[in-house]
Amino acid sequence: MKPITHTFLIAAIAMVTTGCIRKEPLNAECDIIAATLPGDVMSQNAAIRNSEVTLFVKKGTDKSTLAPEFILTEGATIDPPSGTVRNFDVPQRYTVTAEDKIWQKTYTVWVNEPGITLSYDFEHVRQQQSSRYSYDIFYEIGPDGNESFSWASGNAGYAMTGQGSSDPASFPTYQSDNGIDGKCAAMTTRITGLFGNLRNSPLAAGSLFIGEFKVNLSNTLLSTRFGRPFDRKPLRLSGYYRYTPGEMYYKLNESLSNKLEAVPGKIDEFNIYGVMFERTADVEYLNGTNVQTSPNVVALARFNDGERIPTETWRTFSLPFVYLKEIDMEKLENGQYSISIVMSSSIDGDLFSGAPGSTLMVDQVVLTCEE
Repeated sequence: MKPITHTFLIAAIAMVTTGCIRKEPLNAECDIIAATLPGDVMSQNAAIRNSEVTLFVKKGTDKSTLAPEFILTEGATIDPPSGTVRNFDVPQRYTVTAEDKIWQKTYTVWVNEPGITLSYDFEHVRQQQSSRYSYDIFYEIGPDGNESFSWASGNAGYAMTGQGSSDPASFPTYQSDNGIDGKCAAMTTRITGLFGNLRNSPLAAGSLFIGEFKVNLSNTLLSTRFGRPFDRKPLRLSGYYRYTPGEMYYKLNESLSNKLEAVPGKIDEFNIYGVMFERTADVEYLNGTNVQTSPNVVALARFNDGERIPTETWRTFSLPFVYLKEIDMEKLENGQYSISIVMSSSIDGDLFSGAPGSTLMVDQVVLTCEE
């Protein structure tokens, strides 16, 4: 074969080969990954959950002229553009469009100073929906008539198991019509099915807490992020509860094929407690591994052993905050402390142990603070 002919043949093969290479599909993701504010006005990192973003600012920040900046999934765009000045005295909406220009997601962005509403009646929910399921997200209304904050739960994790349905009451945490006066929060311990067994998480206790839930499959205890900035000194956590334990208590046993080992005679218990802690550079929130044991914990309000009594009728509880450390009033004023209220249908739910069917109902909860 002559050299020129050989060269022509190689070029032809290269052209044919190149023509067969397909372009990479455009990204269909349309998520906000991170959000910040210019200057030194934020008191902690933004909380991003589902279609909500909460920016936490220092006390006294002028919320009427803020320009949030967003990091998005690759190729996505946001409208209004990142850095646009807007009035966050009221929540603002943003639309994120994926690189493929087909998929879109609308976010509601809130800007909150330290502090939350202090009484909770659990009358307000909205649904997180997909084609396969729908679950409740509880939120509270502040004195100004606007949403104060959303409660977090483990429902997003349970949705991955495929056990939930379009009925929100099929999830571990849901709204019930059987409140003291109106509606209430209900939490039920449930089986997680095959997916849960594969992840060594065969049970999911119903839970409700102040903070955020970010699914972490490598360590599920890190999925819970407890706390929101708070600038008051809490004195007491009180309210009403009803509790019915499930028929049979099970504990996690990883050596069993179904992961659950029955513990005859053991009665499940609920859990309700409040925790206040100091935020530092390395502890922005607490999680399932340290929520009551972290050295950053300042005060706890919780039941003593033997006080978590099953009851078919509404029963009051009143838990004083016991202080482990003195409050630094300057840090309190600057919003450097956070608080969380935590409720669960199984006290050992973080260990994936409890009684399926155990149900805790809670209503008219009040956080009493020093004037």
